[in-house]
Amino acid sequence: MTEERIEGIEDKSLTTVDRRRFMELTAKFGFGAAAFAMTTGIVGTREAKAAGFRQEEKERKRAAKYTMNIATGYRLGASRTYPLMQLDMKENIQNATDGKIYVKLAPAGQLGAGSALVQKVQGGTIQAAQHSISNFAPFAPAADVINIPYWCGENQRFVNLVTSNAWKNEIHPKIEARGFKALMYITIDPRVVALRKGVDGPIKTPDQMSGIKFRVPGSKILQQYYRLIGANPTPVAWGETASAIKQGVADALDPSVEALLVFGFKDVLSSITFTGAVPDAQVYSCNLKWFNKLPLSVREAIEFAAEITFRQNLAKVPAARNYAMSEMKKEGITFYVPTASEKRQWVNKAGAHLPAWNGIKKELIGSLSRFDRLAEAANTFNGYYVHDV
Repeated sequence: MTEERIEGIEDKSLTTVDRRRFMELTAKFGFGAAAFAMTTGIVGTREAKAAGFRQEEKERKRAAKYTMNIATGYRLGASRTYPLMQLDMKENIQNATDGKIYVKLAPAGQLGAGSALVQKVQGGTIQAAQHSISNFAPFAPAADVINIPYWCGENQRFVNLVTSNAWKNEIHPKIEARGFKALMYITIDPRVVALRKGVDGPIKTPDQMSGIKFRVPGSKILQQYYRLIGANPTPVAWGETASAIKQGVADALDPSVEALLVFGFKDVLSSITFTGAVPDAQVYSCNLKWFNKLPLSVREAIEFAAEITFRQNLAKVPAARNYAMSEMKKEGITFYVPTASEKRQWVNKAGAHLPAWNGIKKELIGSLSRFDRLAEAANTFNGYYVHDV
């Protein structure tokens, strides 16, 4: 096992002794048990913990009636920086179903990442996966409505929206028509404007975006957004983004602060602005056909487990952000939150109220009045609190 592979399971701050111990545990107990043991933080009892975990996993798997494979593109230790809740989701589903389901995790891109995972869920190759809503959009286009800027970008508005009856009644049927069940949504933080070293910053107003080569994913909505604020949208595949930023092919990119840290961008950035335009959110999707074949009591238990995990995620958001910002500040990266006056300039230039978005609203959800109902839901607090920048 290479050192790089080990770092895919745990924080890059692992000591040489830790890495050697991980290799020893993997040889003795297997990859999953070693990964679990190395996240416990109890140095003196890691071998015992690994052995105990391996035995517990065997017993849970043997006693379970169903196996639920959940795949992600992220390592198990990423939740400190990027609260994806993989181990929590596994534990909660197993416990809520009284052991009827054994959850087998496939983290760190073992079965792929992004759109590849969505495709496997849709095809039934795996039962569930965690991925971004942007990667969900090509398969379940209605969900892409969140990428229209300045209507649900802040964490609280996003949470209000996806827990609302309006979202469940309007968007979930469209998602289910494509063969998916949305188990839960993961709040990370809004997308940002992150400038590479060598470009003057921080960006405070959209006027400063003129001529900025902005790396964008394949989302047509995000590309239109950056055109509206005066930037030059530059589509770059995610796997090529780091080199594009380093080489100056792109001047800026927009993942959340937490994502920028977990994907190793802290050495190439100079400043980050919290524009709050679009949520950089994730979702756990499940194959609807597999889910519907389960007994009603098991389905209800999975939904309850997802609710528990969702609440745990909301509590972790500010801690993950603080850690990411602290680590980036060590590298000299500065952070900027626009004033109320500056924020209005962003909204006036590209906000969801502009006629430029009407065609996309109709295409995704059928009518402007339906979008208005979703917008009202995003502005209505319904009991789920989450911290915003």
